[in-house]
Amino acid sequence: MAFFYSFLAGNRLDFVNSGMKKRHSKNIIFKPYEQDQLQFLPPSLEELIPANHLVRMVNQAIDRMRIDSLIESYKGGGTSSYHPKMLLKILIYAYTQRLYSSRQIAKVLRENIHFMWLSGGNRPDFRTINRFRSSRLKGRIEEVFGAVVELLLEEGLIDFRDYFLDGTKIEANANKYSFVWGRATKKFKARLQVQLKELLKHIDETNEQEQSRYGNRDLAELGEDAEISSERIEEKLKELDERLHKKPQDKELKKAVKKIKDDYLPRQKKYEEQEQILGERNSYSKTDEDATFMRMKEDPMHNGQVKAGYNLQMGTEHQFIVGYSIHQKTTDTSHLIPHLEQLQQCFGELPARITADAGYGSEENYDYLESKNIQAYVKYNNYHYEKKRAFKKNAFRVENLPYDPASDSYECPAGKRLIYLHTKRLKTQNGYSSSRRVYQAEDCTGCSLRSLCHKSKYNRRIEVSHQLNAYRKKARDLLDSKQGRIQRSKRPVEVEAVFGQIKHNRHFRRFMLRGLEKVIVEFGLIAMAHNLMKWQARRLDLPKMTAILLIQFWEALTGKRNFLKHDKNSYLQIG
Repeated sequence: MAFFYSFLAGNRLDFVNSGMKKRHSKNIIFKPYEQDQLQFLPPSLEELIPANHLVRMVNQAIDRMRIDSLIESYKGGGTSSYHPKMLLKILIYAYTQRLYSSRQIAKVLRENIHFMWLSGGNRPDFRTINRFRSSRLKGRIEEVFGAVVELLLEEGLIDFRDYFLDGTKIEANANKYSFVWGRATKKFKARLQVQLKELLKHIDETNEQEQSRYGNRDLAELGEDAEISSERIEEKLKELDERLHKKPQDKELKKAVKKIKDDYLPRQKKYEEQEQILGERNSYSKTDEDATFMRMKEDPMHNGQVKAGYNLQMGTEHQFIVGYSIHQKTTDTSHLIPHLEQLQQCFGELPARITADAGYGSEENYDYLESKNIQAYVKYNNYHYEKKRAFKKNAFRVENLPYDPASDSYECPAGKRLIYLHTKRLKTQNGYSSSRRVYQAEDCTGCSLRSLCHKSKYNRRIEVSHQLNAYRKKARDLLDSKQGRIQRSKRPVEVEAVFGQIKHNRHFRRFMLRGLEKVIVEFGLIAMAHNLMKWQARRLDLPKMTAILLIQFWEALTGKRNFLKHDKNSYLQIG
């Protein structure tokens, strides 16, 4: 009856007391939504950006930088230009947001409040953005990047003491099927030279005028043995045209001249141009002639396919990028010295310690690092293998053969001497000269251990560089020391972690621009974006880091461990 009287009275039912299910009220309330609502004072864009947002870090950092050379590159006169600091802020912040296309950057300048605030309401189109990135920053990106590193030094985020160096391959903006191989160019050019010389020889032998001019001299003077260049072919064509003018009925000569003009000369020019582009490389891409075909770590087909790319050398400290360089050759060994020379040119000094993997452990690099008084925690190719039991028990390896300095000879496991034979001179790609001393066994005939020792038909020969062995011993002592173990453990965390950030988290696995100079600019923007993001992360974590240091200090002072064990996380959140 209580339920019935309540219903008649029109009162709200007491669902709890009555035990019935609660009904939803039809009086639904929404928050105000008026798109056409006018405001007396429109909000500023700055009010909409949080105080600790990354865009503020980019803005403050670039405002502190000195970019005099970039500003001086503007000649003045004519129409007004967009300020280079504004364009630089836009590019770096865009790279932090994984926006690498100039059209995408121009689009967000019209839509994103962070970009609108950063640009001050300016809206440069994609051509202006791309022109600034490709042309204005070319040759000046090193100075701009150096200004960012100087800010990190001022803030105490790096101290330029440790330098962790490594390399990686980044794919170029080029067609993977547009390759030109140096070996194929040489082969086809040599084949063309044979065909051309045979044709010229046939013309000279069958022409009475040529014989009367040169008499009985050898045809080598006409270029039979030497290479015939495109200039020499053009000179020869002029001579043949003159003959053809005198003998217009000579069909064989007319056919030969046409063959040279339409086939041999264009091919010769093409091969010479390819060799000039190749230089000392073994390949290049027709789409991006500065790119070299390399094997990439990203190989989804697992068939070792090569792609056009660049070799990036990068050094870090506390996971900040301190230096970088872009190279066209695949191996890392020859790039350490040019990379460090570029680093010294930019900052005026070199770090005190360098840590690198076995790809840099050459005699040339060890010699250079020693001349610069740098502690080299640099592995060599068999550093880890020589610690294995199989290596130590193998008495036939050159490293395990007993050496007698007095007689300058080695002794093999059979008890026979390997005496000094001669010295072999070598020169690296960078022009570094080194030597290898060659030793040969006295007599391996009838030796019962010969099959285990070597497979040559003659007496065993070995090549030894005593200078390289000395450098390796010094490197081994450093790497096996307490500090060496610390440095080796840091290297994967340092530079390889940054590679992972750039390639995986930032999705930057392929350059957008073409050409070596433009690629250097593009990675400079990536490096600056990474450093500012890292700086921002460190700044936001400062209270937490301070709390951790206070806890560690208290534990060290009192000798108590697991201080605030249960409330540690909440304490860090408060800090």
